[in-house]
Amino acid sequence: MATGNTFDDVNPATGEVAAQVHEADAALVDEAVRAGHAALAGEWGRTTAEDRAAVLDRIAALIDLRADDFIAAEVEDTGKPVALASSVDIPRGAANFRAFAGMIRVHGGEMYESATADGTGALNYSIRRPLGVVGVIAPWNLPLLLLTWKLAPALACGNAVVAKPSEETPATATLLAEVMDEAGVPAGVFNLVHGFGPGSAGEAIVTHPDINGITFTGESRTGATIMRQAAEGVRPVSFELGGKNAALVFDDCDFDKAVDGIARASFMNTGQVCLCTERVYVQRGIFDRFVEALAGKARALRPGDPHDAQTTLGPLISAVHRRKVLSYFDLAREEGAQVVTGGGVPELEGAAAGGFFVEPTIWTGLPQSARCLHEEVFGPICHVMPFDTEDEAVALANDSAYGLAASVWTGSLERAHRVAGRVDVGLLWINTWYLRDLRTPFGGTRLSGIGREGGRHSLDFYSQTRNVCIKLGDG
Repeated sequence: MATGNTFDDVNPATGEVAAQVHEADAALVDEAVRAGHAALAGEWGRTTAEDRAAVLDRIAALIDLRADDFIAAEVEDTGKPVALASSVDIPRGAANFRAFAGMIRVHGGEMYESATADGTGALNYSIRRPLGVVGVIAPWNLPLLLLTWKLAPALACGNAVVAKPSEETPATATLLAEVMDEAGVPAGVFNLVHGFGPGSAGEAIVTHPDINGITFTGESRTGATIMRQAAEGVRPVSFELGGKNAALVFDDCDFDKAVDGIARASFMNTGQVCLCTERVYVQRGIFDRFVEALAGKARALRPGDPHDAQTTLGPLISAVHRRKVLSYFDLAREEGAQVVTGGGVPELEGAAAGGFFVEPTIWTGLPQSARCLHEEVFGPICHVMPFDTEDEAVALANDSAYGLAASVWTGSLERAHRVAGRVDVGLLWINTWYLRDLRTPFGGTRLSGIGREGGRHSLDFYSQTRNVCIKLGDG
């Protein structure tokens, strides 16, 4: 069903319109919510964990089968290099379904034998029941990966879903709807709506009284707005929000591995990953050498046509987002930054000349109080600052309103354990970055979010646990 309103889906690598997308209104969202509840009252509500796991496995297999279609759609929507979409985004989309299919098969409940006054005893056990119809609002930076990261556990637990991808990246979600149908997902279980946030499909989802829970990945300010709206009806929320992530590089690190790791952490996906590193603190003895080596990695990145095998840096997602990032380039200079490399817009030829590219950029020289060290830029940038002691490094890392992720680079196992316990973040890597086991908790502290996703943590959010108490007989 389509409404009369459409909007442009723009290819950020060229600036050209790739498609027209129909915007859902409140009436269409209401229809989707009602379809979800009807599915829960019908066939889907009677499925077993094994039934749902089999459906998730079929979805994963179909994503693999149509991988080329998904890669093409993701590249056109995001402009990211084909090599990145084909090695990270699309395989991980399928992996999310497989992972939660496995988890729901083996994840059981609790059971306790209890004493009673009459001596016969009682048995208490827990069972999982779905949360209901869940509103899923996904971001544009990793469109299929982050959408499926929410959908897979939601469906594994037996929920129905009303999903809204970002208006910037609607294509792979639309392909996924086709896959859901082909995999045998019953009508009404997966409901896809397109649109914007305020005054559009996003607001209609989070304010709908029959949405039973909301999960959102995106900006912290948007999360705060959704949280206020979700308070009506006291509905649970799961938020993965912004970050201003730090890396601590000690002088006993494996230098080359640290440089490679920080370069990837700062510039992967053009810096448009919530886990990317924007603040790099390097022990003074290796500071100058480290900055020079990191700058060499940044200068070696090649922006351009995402289909060209030589391209290693994609565009920013939109003209609006590029203006935001460029405004931080200007602000950094105003605040006294030294631009080690980058700081502008690359000169490109052909169709890429119309794309929303910026140069990978490294700053030094800012004071810790600078806005550029406290506000999330979400672009291919990092600031590198020296430190002298471990205590100073930890204090600098914790000097943030965010608390999503950090990395520590050191050759000392003792130091790694000490620092891991002191840095206030939800995820911390030692001598690596972006290494994930899908069973482990994912989420942040402070402005970086509420709750945890991954493994049993996702299953806990997307289900309600019911205790059953049985009084045992006289025997």
